[in-house]
Order: sequence, then structure tokens, then C-alpha cells
Amino acid sequence: MPVITVFRSRLVPGVEAEYESLAEEISALAQTMPGYIEEKTFVAHDGERVTIVLFTDRKSHDAWRDHDRHREAQVVGITKLYTEYSVYSAEVDYHRDFSSDAFR
Repeated sequence: MPVITVFRSRLVPGVEAEYESLAEEISALAQTMPGYIEEKTFVAHDGERVTIVLFTDRKSHDAWRDHDRHREAQVVGITKLYTEYSVYSAEVDYHRDFSSDAFR
């Protein structure tokens, strides 16, 4: 069953460049992990960031969660970059796609 993670965060003012550099590195690393499907990040008008990551299964997700470099980045986030964050992770039991291109 696919596993989706929703990571919500807010940055300490002035750390945007350091965050972006680290986020690019960690995103590139995630893409090399077995079971990785996709990742998207959005920034709301109020500054909250939301990253959604999808893996094929719990084992793949947990391998990413526990990857040494990812853990190091998490420590940097907690100690230097984030004013707050929350993580939600769940197995996906329903999925449906739609594309209007299918009707053209």
C-alpha cells in the first residue's frame, strides 16, 4: 500500500537560502531511494510550507525516514531552520486520477 507523508513547516526568518540549499539536496537524495514516487512542495501566502511525499510502501518510506543524511537534515531543521513543523504519515487506501485531457 502506498504511503503518503505531509510535512508542514514554518521557517526562522532569514534562513531561506540555507533551507533551499538543504531542501534541494534532500529532495535529490529522496528521488534516488527505492520506492520513491513523487514529491511536491507548496508555500502558502502566510509562509507555511507543505511538502507531500509519496512512496510505494511502508518499508520504502521508513528507509527514507531513517536514512542517515535525512536524519542529519532533520536535526539541522529542528535546531536552525524551523520555528515549527508537523508530520503526518499514512497508508493510502484510496486513490483516483482524473485528467480532462482524456476527453480531448
